[in-house]
Amino acid sequence: MGGHLEQSARHGGEATAREISQQPAVWREVDNIVTSRRDDIAAFLRPLLEHPDLRVVLTGAGTSAFAGEILAPALSRRMGRRVDAVATTDIVSNPEEYFADDRPTLMVSFARSGNSPESVAATEFAEQCLSECHHLVLTCDGSGRLYEKHAQSAGSFVLLMPEATNDQGFAMTSSFTSMTLAAWLVLGTVADSDELVGRLARAAERLLATRQGDIERLASSGYERIVYLGSGPLKGLAHESSLKLLELTAGEIVTYFESPLGFRHGPKSILDDRTLAVCYISGDPYTHKYDLDLLAELKRSMRPGSVIAIAATDAGANDPSFWILEGLQGVEDVALALPFVVVAQLLGLCFSLALGYTPDDPFPDQKVNRVVQGVSIHPLPKMS
Repeated sequence: MGGHLEQSARHGGEATAREISQQPAVWREVDNIVTSRRDDIAAFLRPLLEHPDLRVVLTGAGTSAFAGEILAPALSRRMGRRVDAVATTDIVSNPEEYFADDRPTLMVSFARSGNSPESVAATEFAEQCLSECHHLVLTCDGSGRLYEKHAQSAGSFVLLMPEATNDQGFAMTSSFTSMTLAAWLVLGTVADSDELVGRLARAAERLLATRQGDIERLASSGYERIVYLGSGPLKGLAHESSLKLLELTAGEIVTYFESPLGFRHGPKSILDDRTLAVCYISGDPYTHKYDLDLLAELKRSMRPGSVIAIAATDAGANDPSFWILEGLQGVEDVALALPFVVVAQLLGLCFSLALGYTPDDPFPDQKVNRVVQGVSIHPLPKMS
Protein backbone atom coordinates (compact mmCIF):
# COMPACT_ATOMS: atom_id res chain seq x y z
CA MET A 1 0.00 0.00 0.00
CA GLY A 2 1.80 3.08 -1.18
CA GLY A 3 1.38 6.66 -2.30
CA HIS A 4 -1.10 9.03 -0.76
CA LEU A 5 -2.75 6.46 1.51
CA GLU A 6 0.59 5.53 3.05
CA GLN A 7 1.33 9.24 3.64
CA SER A 8 -2.11 9.90 5.11
CA ALA A 9 -1.88 6.87 7.35
CA ARG A 10 1.04 8.50 9.14
CA HIS A 11 -1.52 10.80 10.72
CA GLY A 12 -2.26 8.30 13.44
CA GLY A 13 -2.98 5.36 11.17
CA GLU A 14 0.38 3.65 10.65
CA ALA A 15 -0.54 0.42 12.43
CA THR A 16 -3.98 0.12 10.85
CA ALA A 17 -2.63 0.74 7.34
CA ARG A 18 0.19 -1.77 7.85
CA GLU A 19 -2.12 -4.40 9.27
CA ILE A 20 -4.51 -4.07 6.33
CA SER A 21 -1.75 -4.26 3.73
CA GLN A 22 0.08 -7.22 5.34
CA GLN A 23 -2.91 -9.55 5.01
CA PRO A 24 -1.92 -11.37 1.80
CA ALA A 25 1.46 -12.22 3.37
CA VAL A 26 0.04 -13.38 6.69
CA TRP A 27 -2.62 -15.51 4.95
CA ARG A 28 0.22 -17.44 3.35
CA GLU A 29 1.80 -17.80 6.80
CA VAL A 30 -1.48 -19.08 8.23
CA ASP A 31 -1.65 -21.70 5.48
CA ASN A 32 1.89 -22.83 6.38
CA ILE A 33 1.01 -23.03 10.08
CA VAL A 34 -2.12 -25.11 9.46
CA THR A 35 -0.28 -27.38 7.02
CA SER A 36 2.59 -27.94 9.47
CA ARG A 37 0.13 -28.96 12.22
CA ARG A 38 -2.23 -30.96 10.02
CA ASP A 39 -1.52 -34.30 11.74
CA ASP A 40 -2.01 -32.88 15.24
CA ILE A 41 -5.21 -31.16 14.16
CA ALA A 42 -6.55 -34.37 12.66
CA ALA A 43 -5.73 -36.33 15.80
CA PHE A 44 -7.72 -33.81 17.86
CA LEU A 45 -10.72 -33.53 15.55
CA ARG A 46 -11.12 -37.10 14.27
CA PRO A 47 -12.66 -38.62 17.42
CA LEU A 48 -14.92 -35.60 17.88
CA LEU A 49 -16.23 -35.70 14.33
CA GLU A 50 -17.10 -39.36 14.78
CA HIS A 51 -19.97 -38.18 17.01
CA PRO A 52 -22.90 -37.90 14.56
CA ASP A 53 -24.64 -35.45 16.89
CA LEU A 54 -21.60 -33.25 17.62
CA ARG A 55 -22.59 -29.59 17.79
CA VAL A 56 -20.06 -26.96 16.72
CA VAL A 57 -20.31 -23.53 18.35
CA LEU A 58 -18.31 -20.65 16.86
CA THR A 59 -17.78 -17.87 19.37
CA GLY A 60 -16.03 -14.58 20.00
CA ALA A 61 -16.88 -10.98 20.82
CA GLY A 62 -17.40 -8.19 18.30
CA THR A 63 -15.36 -8.79 15.16
CA SER A 64 -14.34 -12.22 16.47
CA ALA A 65 -18.03 -13.14 16.65
CA PHE A 66 -18.51 -12.08 13.04
CA ALA A 67 -15.87 -14.60 11.98
CA GLY A 68 -18.32 -17.20 13.25
CA GLU A 69 -21.22 -15.59 11.39
CA ILE A 70 -19.29 -15.90 8.12
CA LEU A 71 -18.17 -19.46 8.78
CA ALA A 72 -21.30 -21.05 10.27
CA PRO A 73 -23.44 -21.30 7.10
CA ALA A 74 -20.51 -22.57 5.04
CA LEU A 75 -19.39 -25.09 7.66
CA SER A 76 -22.93 -26.38 8.18
CA ARG A 77 -23.06 -27.14 4.48
CA ARG A 78 -19.53 -28.56 4.29
CA MET A 79 -19.66 -30.64 7.49
CA GLY A 80 -23.28 -31.73 7.24
CA ARG A 81 -23.93 -31.05 10.91
CA ARG A 82 -25.19 -28.37 13.28
CA VAL A 83 -22.87 -25.36 13.38
CA ASP A 84 -24.00 -22.29 15.35
CA ALA A 85 -22.42 -18.85 15.63
CA VAL A 86 -23.05 -17.54 19.15
CA ALA A 87 -21.16 -14.52 20.49
CA THR A 88 -19.36 -14.86 23.82
CA THR A 89 -21.29 -11.78 24.89
CA ASP A 90 -24.53 -13.76 24.45
CA ILE A 91 -23.18 -16.90 26.07
CA VAL A 92 -21.97 -15.07 29.18
CA SER A 93 -25.30 -13.34 29.81
CA ASN A 94 -27.50 -16.36 28.90
CA PRO A 95 -25.46 -19.57 29.14
CA GLU A 96 -28.34 -21.85 30.07
CA GLU A 97 -30.30 -20.85 26.97
CA TYR A 98 -27.45 -21.26 24.52
CA PHE A 99 -26.29 -24.53 26.08
CA ALA A 100 -29.75 -25.96 26.77
CA ASP A 101 -29.05 -28.78 24.31
CA ASP A 102 -26.61 -30.95 26.26
CA ARG A 103 -24.90 -32.81 23.47
CA PRO A 104 -21.19 -33.30 22.69
CA THR A 105 -19.93 -29.86 21.67
CA LEU A 106 -16.86 -28.44 19.97
CA MET A 107 -16.52 -24.80 20.97
CA VAL A 108 -14.39 -22.80 18.53
CA SER A 109 -13.17 -19.58 20.15
CA PHE A 110 -11.84 -16.63 18.13
CA ALA A 111 -9.91 -13.95 20.00
CA ARG A 112 -7.30 -11.40 18.98
CA SER A 113 -5.85 -11.00 22.48
CA GLY A 114 -7.92 -13.48 24.47
CA ASN A 115 -8.02 -10.92 27.26
CA SER A 116 -11.59 -9.73 26.82
CA PRO A 117 -13.47 -10.67 30.00
CA GLU A 118 -15.98 -12.79 28.09
CA SER A 119 -13.38 -14.88 26.25
CA VAL A 120 -12.37 -17.21 29.10
CA ALA A 121 -15.73 -16.94 30.88
CA ALA A 122 -17.61 -18.31 27.85
CA THR A 123 -15.42 -21.41 27.73
CA GLU A 124 -15.83 -21.93 31.49
CA PHE A 125 -19.62 -21.58 31.32
CA ALA A 126 -19.72 -24.09 28.46
CA GLU A 127 -17.89 -26.59 30.65
CA GLN A 128 -20.31 -25.98 33.51
CA CYS A 129 -23.42 -26.37 31.36
CA LEU A 130 -22.37 -29.26 29.11
CA SER A 131 -21.48 -32.84 29.95
CA GLU A 132 -18.89 -33.00 27.15
CA CYS A 133 -17.20 -29.91 25.71
CA HIS A 134 -13.99 -29.62 23.71
CA HIS A 135 -12.24 -26.43 22.65
CA LEU A 136 -10.54 -25.28 19.48
CA VAL A 137 -8.96 -21.91 20.22
CA LEU A 138 -7.74 -19.56 17.50
CA THR A 139 -5.93 -16.54 18.89
CA CYS A 140 -3.23 -14.04 17.96
CA ASP A 141 -1.65 -13.56 21.40
CA GLY A 142 0.42 -16.28 23.02
CA SER A 143 0.44 -14.37 26.31
CA GLY A 144 -3.33 -13.84 26.42
CA ARG A 145 -5.54 -15.35 29.12
CA LEU A 146 -7.44 -17.56 26.67
CA TYR A 147 -4.22 -19.04 25.27
CA GLU A 148 -2.78 -19.63 28.74
CA LYS A 149 -5.95 -21.34 29.97
CA HIS A 150 -6.23 -23.76 27.05
CA ALA A 151 -2.66 -24.34 25.82
CA GLN A 152 -2.04 -27.24 28.23
CA SER A 153 -5.61 -28.52 28.56
CA ALA A 154 -6.26 -32.07 27.40
CA GLY A 155 -9.66 -31.15 25.98
CA SER A 156 -8.37 -28.20 23.99
CA PHE A 157 -6.39 -27.52 20.84
CA VAL A 158 -4.86 -24.05 20.44
CA LEU A 159 -3.81 -22.62 17.10
CA LEU A 160 -1.71 -19.48 17.44
CA MET A 161 -1.77 -17.08 14.50
CA PRO A 162 1.39 -15.37 13.15
CA GLU A 163 2.75 -12.78 15.57
CA ALA A 164 2.08 -9.90 13.16
CA THR A 165 -1.67 -10.60 13.31
CA ASN A 166 -1.93 -9.42 16.93
CA ASP A 167 -3.10 -6.09 15.55
CA GLN A 168 -1.85 -3.03 17.43
CA GLY A 169 -4.41 -0.77 15.78
CA PHE A 170 -7.78 -0.26 17.46
CA ALA A 171 -9.77 -2.19 14.85
CA MET A 172 -9.27 -5.87 14.11
CA THR A 173 -8.10 -6.38 10.53
CA SER A 174 -5.42 -9.01 9.88
CA SER A 175 -6.36 -10.79 13.12
CA PHE A 176 -9.92 -11.21 11.84
CA THR A 177 -9.06 -12.50 8.39
CA SER A 178 -6.28 -14.79 9.63
CA MET A 179 -8.45 -16.50 12.24
CA THR A 180 -11.33 -16.87 9.77
CA LEU A 181 -9.01 -18.38 7.19
CA ALA A 182 -7.45 -20.76 9.71
CA ALA A 183 -10.85 -22.02 10.85
CA TRP A 184 -11.96 -22.63 7.27
CA LEU A 185 -8.75 -24.51 6.45
CA VAL A 186 -9.07 -26.61 9.62
CA LEU A 187 -12.80 -27.35 9.70
CA GLY A 188 -13.70 -26.95 6.05
CA THR A 189 -11.27 -29.71 4.98
CA VAL A 190 -9.94 -27.61 2.11
CA ALA A 191 -8.35 -29.96 -0.42
CA ASP A 192 -5.65 -27.72 -1.92
CA SER A 193 -5.09 -24.95 0.59
CA ASP A 194 -1.96 -23.58 -1.12
CA GLU A 195 -3.86 -23.01 -4.34
CA LEU A 196 -6.85 -21.37 -2.62
CA VAL A 197 -4.79 -19.13 -0.34
CA GLY A 198 -2.60 -18.10 -3.25
CA ARG A 199 -5.66 -16.99 -5.24
CA LEU A 200 -7.08 -15.06 -2.27
CA ALA A 201 -3.75 -13.37 -1.56
CA ARG A 202 -3.18 -12.35 -5.18
CA ALA A 203 -6.71 -10.92 -5.42
CA ALA A 204 -6.17 -8.87 -2.25
CA GLU A 205 -2.79 -7.66 -3.52
CA ARG A 206 -4.38 -6.45 -6.78
CA LEU A 207 -7.15 -4.75 -4.83
CA LEU A 208 -4.66 -2.95 -2.58
CA ALA A 209 -2.69 -1.84 -5.63
CA THR A 210 -5.58 -0.64 -7.81
CA ARG A 211 -8.54 0.58 -5.72
CA GLN A 212 -6.83 3.03 -3.37
CA GLY A 213 -7.81 6.10 -5.40
CA ASP A 214 -11.43 5.00 -5.78
CA ILE A 215 -11.77 4.42 -2.04
CA GLU A 216 -10.18 7.76 -1.16
CA ARG A 217 -12.63 9.51 -3.53
CA LEU A 218 -15.59 7.80 -1.85
CA ALA A 219 -14.29 8.85 1.56
CA SER A 220 -14.19 12.49 0.51
CA SER A 221 -17.61 12.51 -1.22
CA GLY A 222 -19.72 13.62 1.73
CA TYR A 223 -21.43 10.33 2.55
CA GLU A 224 -22.98 10.25 6.01
CA ARG A 225 -24.41 6.73 5.96
CA ILE A 226 -23.06 3.45 4.62
CA VAL A 227 -25.02 0.24 4.15
CA TYR A 228 -23.36 -3.14 3.61
CA LEU A 229 -25.39 -5.98 2.12
CA GLY A 230 -24.59 -9.68 1.71
CA SER A 231 -26.27 -13.09 1.64
CA GLY A 232 -25.35 -16.24 3.58
CA PRO A 233 -21.72 -16.06 4.72
CA LEU A 234 -21.49 -12.60 3.17
CA LYS A 235 -24.13 -11.32 5.59
CA GLY A 236 -21.61 -11.97 8.37
CA LEU A 237 -19.10 -10.07 6.26
CA ALA A 238 -21.55 -7.16 5.96
CA HIS A 239 -21.86 -7.16 9.76
CA GLU A 240 -18.08 -6.92 10.18
CA SER A 241 -17.83 -4.24 7.47
CA SER A 242 -20.46 -2.14 9.21
CA LEU A 243 -18.61 -2.30 12.52
CA LYS A 244 -15.26 -1.47 10.91
CA LEU A 245 -16.48 1.87 9.58
CA LEU A 246 -18.42 2.66 12.75
CA GLU A 247 -15.34 2.06 14.92
CA LEU A 248 -12.80 3.88 12.79
CA THR A 249 -14.98 6.99 12.44
CA ALA A 250 -15.81 6.97 16.17
CA GLY A 251 -19.48 6.57 15.30
CA GLU A 252 -19.67 9.71 13.14
CA ILE A 253 -20.74 7.72 10.06
CA VAL A 254 -24.01 5.84 10.50
CA THR A 255 -23.59 2.24 9.32
CA TYR A 256 -26.00 -0.62 8.76
CA PHE A 257 -25.89 -4.19 7.47
CA GLU A 258 -28.49 -6.64 6.21
CA SER A 259 -29.11 -9.37 3.67
CA PRO A 260 -30.36 -8.17 0.27
CA LEU A 261 -33.73 -9.88 0.78
CA GLY A 262 -34.04 -8.65 4.36
CA PHE A 263 -33.19 -5.07 3.40
CA ARG A 264 -36.54 -4.49 1.70
CA HIS A 265 -38.45 -5.37 4.87
CA GLY A 266 -38.06 -2.00 6.57
CA PRO A 267 -34.29 -1.37 6.80
CA LYS A 268 -34.35 0.20 3.32
CA SER A 269 -35.72 3.25 5.16
CA ILE A 270 -32.14 4.26 5.96
CA LEU A 271 -31.45 5.29 2.36
CA ASP A 272 -31.10 8.99 1.55
CA ASP A 273 -29.02 11.09 -0.86
CA ARG A 274 -25.98 10.87 1.46
CA THR A 275 -25.98 7.06 1.63
CA LEU A 276 -23.40 4.75 0.05
CA ALA A 277 -24.47 1.12 -0.51
CA VAL A 278 -21.84 -1.62 -0.76
CA CYS A 279 -23.21 -4.92 -2.06
CA TYR A 280 -21.20 -8.11 -1.70
CA ILE A 281 -22.19 -10.32 -4.64
CA SER A 282 -22.31 -14.05 -3.90
CA GLY A 283 -20.35 -16.41 -6.10
CA ASP A 284 -23.13 -18.97 -5.79
CA PRO A 285 -25.13 -18.99 -9.07
CA TYR A 286 -28.45 -19.26 -7.24
CA THR A 287 -27.80 -16.80 -4.41
CA HIS A 288 -26.35 -14.06 -6.55
CA LYS A 289 -29.64 -13.74 -8.47
CA TYR A 290 -31.13 -12.16 -5.34
CA ASP A 291 -28.07 -9.96 -4.87
CA LEU A 292 -28.31 -8.69 -8.46
CA ASP A 293 -32.05 -8.05 -8.16
CA LEU A 294 -31.55 -5.71 -5.20
CA LEU A 295 -28.48 -4.14 -6.78
CA ALA A 296 -30.54 -3.17 -9.84
CA GLU A 297 -33.27 -1.79 -7.59
CA LEU A 298 -30.80 0.34 -5.62
CA LYS A 299 -29.18 1.70 -8.75
CA ARG A 300 -32.56 2.86 -10.04
CA SER A 301 -33.35 4.75 -6.85
CA MET A 302 -29.98 6.05 -5.62
CA ARG A 303 -27.62 8.72 -6.93
CA PRO A 304 -25.17 7.59 -9.64
CA GLY A 305 -21.98 6.29 -8.10
CA SER A 306 -23.61 5.63 -4.72
CA VAL A 307 -23.88 1.85 -5.21
CA ILE A 308 -20.78 -0.35 -5.35
CA ALA A 309 -20.86 -4.09 -6.06
CA ILE A 310 -17.92 -6.21 -4.89
CA ALA A 311 -17.85 -9.37 -6.96
CA ALA A 312 -15.74 -12.28 -8.14
CA THR A 313 -17.88 -12.97 -11.21
CA ASP A 314 -18.17 -11.18 -14.54
CA ALA A 315 -21.84 -10.36 -13.91
CA GLY A 316 -21.11 -6.64 -14.31
CA ALA A 317 -18.07 -6.73 -16.56
CA ASN A 318 -18.94 -3.47 -18.36
CA ASP A 319 -20.44 -1.71 -15.35
CA PRO A 320 -18.13 0.69 -13.44
CA SER A 321 -20.12 0.14 -10.23
CA PHE A 322 -18.80 -3.46 -10.20
CA TRP A 323 -15.43 -3.91 -8.55
CA ILE A 324 -14.48 -7.34 -9.82
CA LEU A 325 -11.76 -9.27 -8.03
CA GLU A 326 -10.21 -11.41 -10.71
CA GLY A 327 -8.96 -14.95 -10.30
CA LEU A 328 -11.63 -15.99 -7.80
CA GLN A 329 -14.19 -17.62 -10.09
CA GLY A 330 -15.68 -20.66 -8.35
CA VAL A 331 -14.34 -19.76 -4.89
CA GLU A 332 -16.88 -20.26 -2.09
CA ASP A 333 -18.36 -17.20 -0.42
CA VAL A 334 -16.73 -17.96 2.93
CA ALA A 335 -13.32 -17.58 1.28
CA LEU A 336 -14.38 -14.62 -0.90
CA ALA A 337 -15.10 -12.79 2.37
CA LEU A 338 -11.35 -12.44 2.99
CA PRO A 339 -10.36 -10.29 0.00
CA PHE A 340 -13.82 -8.65 -0.03
CA VAL A 341 -13.39 -7.33 3.53
CA VAL A 342 -10.24 -5.47 2.49
CA VAL A 343 -12.58 -3.02 0.71
CA ALA A 344 -14.42 -2.36 3.99
CA GLN A 345 -11.18 -2.03 5.94
CA LEU A 346 -9.83 0.53 3.48
CA LEU A 347 -13.13 2.42 3.51
CA GLY A 348 -12.94 2.56 7.31
CA LEU A 349 -9.35 3.79 7.24
CA CYS A 350 -9.93 6.41 4.54
CA PHE A 351 -13.17 7.75 6.04
CA SER A 352 -11.44 7.99 9.41
CA LEU A 353 -8.57 10.00 7.96
CA ALA A 354 -10.88 12.18 5.85
CA LEU A 355 -12.89 13.09 8.95
CA GLY A 356 -9.76 13.95 10.93
CA TYR A 357 -9.64 10.93 13.25
CA THR A 358 -6.57 8.89 14.18
CA PRO A 359 -7.46 5.36 12.99
CA ASP A 360 -5.04 3.62 15.36
CA ASP A 361 -6.83 5.26 18.29
CA PRO A 362 -10.16 6.81 17.26
CA PHE A 363 -11.20 7.12 20.93
CA PRO A 364 -8.37 8.98 22.74
CA ASP A 365 -10.83 9.67 25.58
CA GLN A 366 -10.99 5.87 26.18
CA LYS A 367 -14.79 5.74 25.84
CA VAL A 368 -14.24 2.59 23.79
CA ASN A 369 -11.15 0.43 24.34
CA ARG A 370 -9.09 -1.87 22.11
CA VAL A 371 -9.58 -4.65 24.69
CA VAL A 372 -12.98 -4.34 26.35
CA GLN A 373 -12.94 -3.12 29.94
CA GLY A 374 -15.53 -2.70 32.66
CA VAL A 375 -17.25 -6.08 32.31
CA SER A 376 -18.04 -7.95 35.53
CA ILE A 377 -18.42 -11.72 35.12
CA HIS A 378 -21.06 -12.93 37.53
CA PRO A 379 -20.91 -16.51 38.81
CA LEU A 380 -23.32 -18.90 37.15
CA PRO A 381 -25.97 -20.15 39.62
CA LYS A 382 -25.57 -23.81 40.54
CA MET A 383 -27.20 -26.02 37.93
CA SER A 384 -30.44 -27.60 39.05
